[in-house]
Amino acid sequence: MTRLFLSLCFLVLISSYSKAQGLHTIKGRTIDTASTTLLSGTSVAILNAKDSTLVKFTRTAENGSFEISGIKNGKFILLVSYPKYADFVDHFTLDSTTQVKDYGKINLTGMAKILSDVIIKGNRTAIKIKGDTTEFDPKAYNIEPNSKVEDLIKQFPGFQVDKDGKITAQGKTVPKVLVDGEEFFGDDPTLVTKNLRADMVESVQLYDKASDQASFTGIDDGEKTKTLNIKLKEDKKNGYFGKVQGGYGTKDFYQGQAMFNKFWGKKKFSAYGILGNNGTVGLGWDDRDKYSGSSGLTMTDDGGMYFSYGGGDDFDSYDGRYNGVGLPVARTGGLHFDNKWNKDKESINTNYKIGSIRVKGSRNSISQNNLASGTQFSTSDEDFDNDMFRQKLDATYEIKIDTTLTMKVSVDGALKKSNTSNHYVTTTNGENEYFLNSSDRTVTNKADDQNFNMNVLLTKKLKKKGRTLSLNLNQSINKNSTEGYLNSENKRRIIETGAIVDSLTNQFKVNDITNNSFKLNTAYTEPLSKTLTVIVNYGLTLMNGKSDRRSFNQSGSGRYDILDTLFSNNFELNQTINQGGAIFNYKKGKTVINFGSKFSGVNFKQDDLYHNRTYIRNFVNYMPQASYQYRFSQQKSLRINYNGNTNQPSLDQLQPVRVNNDPFNVVKGNQDLRPSFRSNVNASYNSYKVLTNQSIWLSGSYSFTSNPIISDVNTDGAGKSTYSYINFSDKMQTNFYLYGQVGRKIKLLDMNIGLNLDANGNSNYNYITTNQGRTLNNTKNYNYGGGLNISKYVEKKYSFYGRFGPTYNMSRVSIGTNSDGWGLSGYFSGNVQLPVKFEISTDGEYQYNGKTQVLNKSFERFIWNASLGKKFFKSENLKFAVTVNDILNQNVGFDRSATNTTIRETRNTTIQRYFMFSVSWDFNKMGGGIKTQK
Repeated sequence: MTRLFLSLCFLVLISSYSKAQGLHTIKGRTIDTASTTLLSGTSVAILNAKDSTLVKFTRTAENGSFEISGIKNGKFILLVSYPKYADFVDHFTLDSTTQVKDYGKINLTGMAKILSDVIIKGNRTAIKIKGDTTEFDPKAYNIEPNSKVEDLIKQFPGFQVDKDGKITAQGKTVPKVLVDGEEFFGDDPTLVTKNLRADMVESVQLYDKASDQASFTGIDDGEKTKTLNIKLKEDKKNGYFGKVQGGYGTKDFYQGQAMFNKFWGKKKFSAYGILGNNGTVGLGWDDRDKYSGSSGLTMTDDGGMYFSYGGGDDFDSYDGRYNGVGLPVARTGGLHFDNKWNKDKESINTNYKIGSIRVKGSRNSISQNNLASGTQFSTSDEDFDNDMFRQKLDATYEIKIDTTLTMKVSVDGALKKSNTSNHYVTTTNGENEYFLNSSDRTVTNKADDQNFNMNVLLTKKLKKKGRTLSLNLNQSINKNSTEGYLNSENKRRIIETGAIVDSLTNQFKVNDITNNSFKLNTAYTEPLSKTLTVIVNYGLTLMNGKSDRRSFNQSGSGRYDILDTLFSNNFELNQTINQGGAIFNYKKGKTVINFGSKFSGVNFKQDDLYHNRTYIRNFVNYMPQASYQYRFSQQKSLRINYNGNTNQPSLDQLQPVRVNNDPFNVVKGNQDLRPSFRSNVNASYNSYKVLTNQSIWLSGSYSFTSNPIISDVNTDGAGKSTYSYINFSDKMQTNFYLYGQVGRKIKLLDMNIGLNLDANGNSNYNYITTNQGRTLNNTKNYNYGGGLNISKYVEKKYSFYGRFGPTYNMSRVSIGTNSDGWGLSGYFSGNVQLPVKFEISTDGEYQYNGKTQVLNKSFERFIWNASLGKKFFKSENLKFAVTVNDILNQNVGFDRSATNTTIRETRNTTIQRYFMFSVSWDFNKMGGGIKTQK
């Protein structure tokens, strides 16, 4: 009896204590509104009202009931979620007056029913963070009729899309866009973002795409590409859609575009054609020839070398690049097809592209070089006419032979022809307009390129869970043939005597370059325990190349048949690369750790056939790596990476190819160069809060290079510079990068606001030698920026987006004058819906660069565009528009820069103000399904 009494007293005391501490119980039961079905397994979460952090979580029992105990006093949010049902959200307060909060029946309504009756407005989980992947839900954003994917991703926090369609996400450029994880025309992301309809998208994923081998093993191999993956809705994969657009304007500017897409079952077919001369369409060409470059030999990832097409003498294959300089004419087209069959065990993806681009224009520049021996002033005028025609075909076939064995075969080839013509006139004077040198040079060139690549990947899952074996084989063949003429007249003052010496060059040049490579890489993964796995890999690369560059002088007969052995060379290159390494992967709970290293031994042999010389280099490259990832929750993650690699000197630094296009800038080799070593550390932190729609993106990197290879420039009094390279062991070269972005929705204003800060900088060294002596120059460049971005959408009324912020640039040099200055930059775009389906659209880009110690003038430019359009039909899919490009006529092609000891002002031919009338028609007939709007 005594024990029973004591027990009752104890229970009373506990109850009194619980009441005093304010511990409460929340309970209820979830039911389908329409069918009164009890919903078991419903997710029930209690969140802090202040910051949306999770307090307690449970799931309902079989009868739909739930009970959560031990909740203290405070303000909270109840979030009840069930698949394919609208969320139930309730704000409530707990205090000493309430011991148990009983919600009773919580009625959940199916999404299908709600969407058929009303437009949903409310909070959604707009962003999910899954390790390296950030997933965006389009239903949480605004989708206008006939809007495109580009219009959708402009609303994502941390994203920027410029006027040309280039995507920047969380401070980094996104070069690749996939559709349902598959390539879609491969090399031009704008073909997806500017043509695919936003209302077809189920979700958008942003991640760093790993190599196929790393994706299979699940272990990071360091090869990453920032990628967007557009996942389509299942009910939108049946039917067709497309777009036709054309326009003509003043100054004979025009543009045209047509695209057709058909989806049926597992099949996708697309065709497009683009033409224009206004610089806004068909100028992507982002998969430029991987072997193009300006040096005679280029390094590969595993430490090998191959001949590049350029030899530093302007006899290079034009790659179709258009960067706003000159007047372009582009015509491109393409076909795409992909399909899955045999229960998705087999698939094929193929693309064909054909196109041409021609760019004509001029470039004029004035520069000032401040040296210890005095100031040199240079003027340069260039006229150019570059034309390229290209065809490219690629195909990927994948088959799942059984549940453990998969084979993937990829083949691509390209044919390219280009014609270039460039005329340069340069003059360099000393102080008081004292003539030093001049050059009048004309270069014409025809090039024919052929590229072929084949890759085979075999992956096998072995009996033990986590044990895998993969084999990757790659064969590539690349050929380049060019021929052209170099005509130049050069004058140079002899400083000692004051005399002026003339030299004439009239040559015919022929280049034939071939590269072949075969690569094998095998990877084996072995689980050492439940949490630790190791991947061991071995790679073999066999490479050979031929580079025959011949220069011919003109004989008395007028034929170019006299070989100039001084400026001709014929090299053969053979090398064998053995690579091996091991990477360990630790994974437990929310933590993932990778660490390990790769080594490659390179046996390099080059024969100089003209001079009967052989160059042999044997070296070892070291590539350590480590990463740490912690996933706090589905909406928050942290990642830290380290990568190191050995950098071998290039052929241009060891043994440059002699060229005679510019006798006032000569490169001299150094056979005693040693490799440098670069270390890089980067980190990123991502966080998103569902109910407040607040996102945080932070990233940064720091790299340092020990024993760097730096330039040693000797400039004489006549303005001739001789470049060589040396190792510099006294100091390290450094680089850093920081980016931060915070965004959230302000409910009071119904507006999204974001704040971003970024900084980057580097410290480099070089020697400068004049008749005053040899001096070490340390160049430090630091760039700081920040800004505010705002966006708002009011359905069927207006929308706008804008970003604006200051910049501060610091350029510090040991030789010359420091150059520090403030700047401002901004961008805005907006749309206003007027009565009778009229609309006004506008965008503008502002740039201001203030005065510096060396630039005594500020620079300001505001490029403003606007259009007035009229939509027709109920679906608003036909649109007529009048557009004004560069209303204020400020795109005059002017630029001013200051680097090291040089100040330069440049003017280029560019596209200026014009008026254009255009018409566009969007058409579609897609499969059925529920139409949704936010």
